[in-house]
Amino acid sequence: MDKLTLGLRPYLLLSLLCVAVYLPGLATVPPLDRDESRFIQATRQMLVSGDYVRIQFQNEMRAKKPVGAYWLQAASVKAFSHPLSSALWPYRLPGALAAWAAALMTFGFGKSLLGRRPALLGGGMLATALILVSEAHQAKTDAVLLACAVAAQMVLARFYVAARANEAAKARTATAGAGGGGCGGPATVRGPGFGEALVFWLAQGIAILVKGPIVPMVSLLTIVTLGLADRSWRWLVTLRPAFGSLVAAAVAAPWFVAISRATGGAFVGQAVKSDLLPKLLGSQESHGFWPGYYLLLAVVLLWPASLLAWPAMVRAWSERRRLAYRFLLAWALPTWVMFELVPTKLPHYVLPTFPAVALITGALAAEQSEVFRTRAARVYFIVWTVVGLTLAAAVAVLPARLGTGFDAGLAVAAAAIAAATLLPALLALRGRILPAAVALALTAAVAFPAVFAGVLPKLDQLWTSRAIAASVGSLGASGPIAAAGYHEPSLVVLMGTGTLLTDGAGAAAHLAAHPDTVAVVGASQAAPFFAALAADHLTPQALDRVDGFNYSRGRRVSLTIYGLTRP
Repeated sequence: MDKLTLGLRPYLLLSLLCVAVYLPGLATVPPLDRDESRFIQATRQMLVSGDYVRIQFQNEMRAKKPVGAYWLQAASVKAFSHPLSSALWPYRLPGALAAWAAALMTFGFGKSLLGRRPALLGGGMLATALILVSEAHQAKTDAVLLACAVAAQMVLARFYVAARANEAAKARTATAGAGGGGCGGPATVRGPGFGEALVFWLAQGIAILVKGPIVPMVSLLTIVTLGLADRSWRWLVTLRPAFGSLVAAAVAAPWFVAISRATGGAFVGQAVKSDLLPKLLGSQESHGFWPGYYLLLAVVLLWPASLLAWPAMVRAWSERRRLAYRFLLAWALPTWVMFELVPTKLPHYVLPTFPAVALITGALAAEQSEVFRTRAARVYFIVWTVVGLTLAAAVAVLPARLGTGFDAGLAVAAAAIAAATLLPALLALRGRILPAAVALALTAAVAFPAVFAGVLPKLDQLWTSRAIAASVGSLGASGPIAAAGYHEPSLVVLMGTGTLLTDGAGAAAHLAAHPDTVAVVGASQAAPFFAALAADHLTPQALDRVDGFNYSRGRRVSLTIYGLTRP
């Protein structure tokens, strides 16, 4: 394996792995509700209007996230597509590229901290973590945020390690001088300079533009943890915090000033009141769970690398005096605990900690630590295998339950996923930890293309908006449609900005005003829809029916597409 870690080979290997797991499904998975569809639609409106300051979803201000991800998506669409195109992959491309960059930077960062072999294993484990593969397929912020986090933490580690190395060198020199011994070699080592500090602060500024204070908070928690543990803060001086804060502000502040002027201060106020504070003070949008949620979910979020991650993290605490582990633990643990304590919980929130977890896992796997050979670890390996076999079963079963029926090709893919799951598990159970860690890349390369390219696009009952768009297209209706009782953002992405999300009476009024278009009406809005049309002496005609499962609300929906009866 050592030959694979030399020169450009590890970067090429990681790049090929990322292509294998990120590219399949990038263009074929329909727009996801709700965040991705809101991002896509807001970016499209930004491109059409030429207004790159305000973020709008139809006629409403979208004050959830800053503008960074929208700008990246807009640049991608301008380079490869057109805002009126139905292609989704240009909107998703920045996330996929950011996930790839995060994996490469994790290796580049890890090789100086832990060595090339642990870094290559860690980079591969991060690249193939289920939650990152999922985020790489979506037009959202989190993969881009991860790249910013790795860039910032990579530089922070260089400053910290150099400072500690210099302290140790000075201590050795002082000891040698006190003992009358010679002093061979320099007393200090050259640490990172102005360029690295600039990268750190630029990464912080870009991260603020992408998702507000998340990355600065991760770095601050890391710094505070190290400072309290070491009882030393002197190394922060070389990071140039006063100058750096001005750099970060120069990156982020212009847009915040512009959006405040454009909205009369409403954007920032709404972002704090409607998004940030509700997440900190309660469970926003029913996404609340007790502390420990992420710990239990880690076996899925980190899959397949979770095979070795849990035992590795159990062992990592006893290695905390080793400099590399000290920094990585200070990165991962405080941030993880913070997200466990925040009432609102979504699976991707802990993603910024995963590079540190992956590097710790890669390092202990490369050392073939005894922690992987304990009885508890072997029991856990069996639990992990059950998760992988469940995924394999889902590949075979879900298309039959939620799609067009049994697919023999996906049944073969399910068998391949099962085999690729059993291989690293059996190697780990036999104590062959390094081969098991390498085999995890094969597990990911077999499983994720089957899921994202083979299974997800075929789950017709999940893609209600896609079914509506296909039906409306076949009916030849003209003009924007109205929807009552079904307000998912993906419908706006597929049917256009003019799509009217309203109630039954509003759908009737829209149909009366635009008799050549159609209205999509759910059962809960049928009565007011019919009543409003009857009041205008109009008769609706049922043209088609769409049944599906609204996964955002967790319930089945039955929608009827109506037009007006022609005289």
